[in-house]
Amino acid sequence: VQNSADKRAQDAKSIEEKESAKADAEATLGKAELDKKSKVKESYATAMFLKDLHLECDWLLSNFDMRKDARVGEIDSLKKAKAILSGADFA
Repeated sequence: VQNSADKRAQDAKSIEEKESAKADAEATLGKAELDKKSKVKESYATAMFLKDLHLECDWLLSNFDMRKDARVGEIDSLKKAKAILSGADFA
């Protein structure tokens, strides 16, 4: 009878320890799921930023020559305007 009581006490203690370990594991799992969700959102935001940056760079590269020509025209016009204001006559 004593042996049986000791066995029940050991089993009860074992169950208590296992329930405690399970609760700790569930808490760790919950925290890990929240961390994962946060990391996924952060990763998505980074991917969207990179996509937007890539599109902007593509636009700049595709329009570089046009913008370069426009800049040369602006510089030429400014030089002519400066010359006219300095008294030059282009007539």
